[in-house]
Amino acid sequence: MAGTTLPTPLYGLYQEQIGFSELMVTVVFAVYAIAVITVLLVAGNYSDLVGRRPVLLAAMGFSAASACSFLLEGGLPLLFAGRLLSGCAAGLLSGAATAAVIELAPPQKKARAAFAATAANMGGLGCGPLLSGLLAEYAPWPLKLVFGVHLGLIAVACVLTILLPETVEDPQRRPRLRPQGISVPPGVRGVFVPASVAAFAGFALLGLFTAVAPSFVAVTLQVHNLAVSGAVVFSVFLASTAGQSLTPWVGAARALPVGCGVLVLGLLLVASSLLAQSLPLLVLGALFGGTGQGLAFRAALTLVSDAAPAHHRGGTISAFFVVAYTGISLPVVGVGALAVELDLRTAGLVFAGCVAVVASVAGAYAALHPPTRE
Repeated sequence: MAGTTLPTPLYGLYQEQIGFSELMVTVVFAVYAIAVITVLLVAGNYSDLVGRRPVLLAAMGFSAASACSFLLEGGLPLLFAGRLLSGCAAGLLSGAATAAVIELAPPQKKARAAFAATAANMGGLGCGPLLSGLLAEYAPWPLKLVFGVHLGLIAVACVLTILLPETVEDPQRRPRLRPQGISVPPGVRGVFVPASVAAFAGFALLGLFTAVAPSFVAVTLQVHNLAVSGAVVFSVFLASTAGQSLTPWVGAARALPVGCGVLVLGLLLVASSLLAQSLPLLVLGALFGGTGQGLAFRAALTLVSDAAPAHHRGGTISAFFVVAYTGISLPVVGVGALAVELDLRTAGLVFAGCVAVVASVAGAYAALHPPTRE
């Protein structure tokens, strides 16, 4: 997952080297999200059939191919190819890895396993920009070294995956690929709807920080240190992981509306940072927004996973991630388009207002209608 966010602090360098607008930055980012959604729709339940391990190894292969595309990068085509391959890796990994981690845990540690899965997801996404920002600022070959390091990490992950036991009983050999679309069992929908809307709002915040926060830091706040940009993005994912750790204390059903409320507060702080041109306020917004997103995200994933039948768990979780990744892509492209027509700060303010409304509606609905099975 770290590989999917490695380019985040580097987009400014790519803009200087290749020459493209802020809108193109968000389009490059959206290509990744579109690839994730497509893979989830086409093969979201494939690990339920063929087994978790083959799908995880295929994800590692796509991730390695993405790193090679960035190593060979010489223009927009390979930049798009790298993001596309990275999206394929994340799409395969999201549902299969989450299901595998939960299934590998003994019954008394299922809750801890769910946290491990979501923490690895968010922690990886946060470590990517921190690693690339530090290496780009303080090490040689700013656009190359980090992807070489990533290839080494992928090799280690492949070895560990091969050593894992298979959790799917009687996996099929080369089953036919049958695109499922968004498939949610009827008994899960009462949980799925409020959980997925909350995830949409939270992932929209993550998309903002992953795609355009470095531009906000450089253009609006006039801070040009790539390590600082990476650290700002890292802070929102670190806070998300911390928020996830608090979910059991709050309770999954209650954490959904509480998380949405904290997310709204974070969005208001982000908007305030743009108005005041304040880096500390932006970091504070990242911390509050990330904490709220983490609370709501783990609660939503736990509720959906618990409600899904075992034979459809991978597909249901994949459908959940389809909605989440729609939130991480569409609003961010809107920010890029607005930035071209208006300016980056105004676009950020509009974004914060719109997502705050969605999060408020999701939180209010979850509070008034606690998620339960139908």
